[in-house]
Amino acid sequence: MVLRKITDFANSRSPLELVEVPMPVPRDHEVLVKVSACGVCHTELDEIEGRTPPAKFPVIPGHQVVGRVVGRGSRTTRFKDDERIGIAWIHSSCGKCSFCLTGRENLCDDFRATGRDADGGYAEYMTVPEAFAYRIPEMFSDTEAAPLLCAGAIGFRSLRLANLKDGENIGLTGFGASAHLVLKMVRHRYPASKIFVFSRTEGERVFAKGLGAVWAGDTGDAPQERLNAIIDTTPAWKPVVDALRNLEKGGRLVINAIRKVDADREALLQLDYSRDLWMEKEIKSVANITRSDVESFLQMAAEIPIRPEVQEYPLADANSALLELKERKIRGAKVLKIG
Repeated sequence: MVLRKITDFANSRSPLELVEVPMPVPRDHEVLVKVSACGVCHTELDEIEGRTPPAKFPVIPGHQVVGRVVGRGSRTTRFKDDERIGIAWIHSSCGKCSFCLTGRENLCDDFRATGRDADGGYAEYMTVPEAFAYRIPEMFSDTEAAPLLCAGAIGFRSLRLANLKDGENIGLTGFGASAHLVLKMVRHRYPASKIFVFSRTEGERVFAKGLGAVWAGDTGDAPQERLNAIIDTTPAWKPVVDALRNLEKGGRLVINAIRKVDADREALLQLDYSRDLWMEKEIKSVANITRSDVESFLQMAAEIPIRPEVQEYPLADANSALLELKERKIRGAKVLKIG
C-alpha cells in the first residue's frame, strides 16, 4: 500500500494505493523480511496528512512489523533464515553521535523512521538493518506481537518518563492502542495505583473500566481525586490543558504524540499559569523510541503477559482501518494481516 503524496482524509478516503513494486534487495547489513502482520498507528495519519511528512514519495507506511527473515546481506550475523523478527518505528540512526553512544538514539539528528523515511510494513516484503530488528517471544501470535512494537514500546517509554510510584494515581488521556497497553503495564508494575481514563467516546470508557480503570470520563471531566501523573496519547491540544488542571502539585504530564493538530490550538489560550501549571507541575514529551525500549518491553510483555486487544484487516483494507482510526472507532489495536 503506497502513499504518493500528502492527502487530507477529508478530501480522499483512500490515500493509499495497492500496487505491485519490485522486491526490495537487502544491503550488506540488512535482512529481507516476509511480512506477516503490521500494526496500524495514528502516526500513519500524521504522515498521510503531512504533520510528520515522509522523506520521500512514493513511500510504503507501517512501523509495527512482524515477519520472517527470507534473505540476508553479506555482513549480517544476528538472525537465521526463517527466524521471526519484529521491526519498530526506529529504522536506523547514525551510531556515532553522543545520543547514539549513550543509548539515546531516539534523539539522533539522523534518526530514520520506518514507514516514513524508509519503506515500511504495509507490504509483503521489506528490508531493515539487522541491528534494528528484534526477536519476538514465541508466546505471541504475529498479530498480537505487532502492536507491541510501537503502541506497547512507546507506552513503556511514556510510563517510565512519568516517574510513577506504586500507590500514586495515574491518568490516561485517550484510550487507543497505546493507552490500553499502558493500563495493563500499570496494573502489573504498580498494583496499588489507581488508573483514571479520559476519553471522548463512551465505547472507550466502557472498555477502560472493563480492563481495570477505577474511573472513566470525558477529556474535559474532572475526577474527585488529583493525579500524580497523566499520559496524553491524543492528537489534540485541549486535552493537554484539561490534564494539567487534574494534576496534583508536582505532578507530571507526559505527552505521547509525535505531532499535535492545529485545529484546536486556541485551546492553549485557556491555559492559566497559576491554576494549571504552577506548583512545580511538569510537562514531558516523548520523542520516538530506543532499541532498549523495544527489547525491554517485549521481555516484560512476555513475563506479565500482556496481550493486546486486536482487530484484524487484510492489507487491501488499510485505508478503511486508517479511516476508522481517524474517526475514533477503536477497540484496542488495528493490525493488517499480510500473507
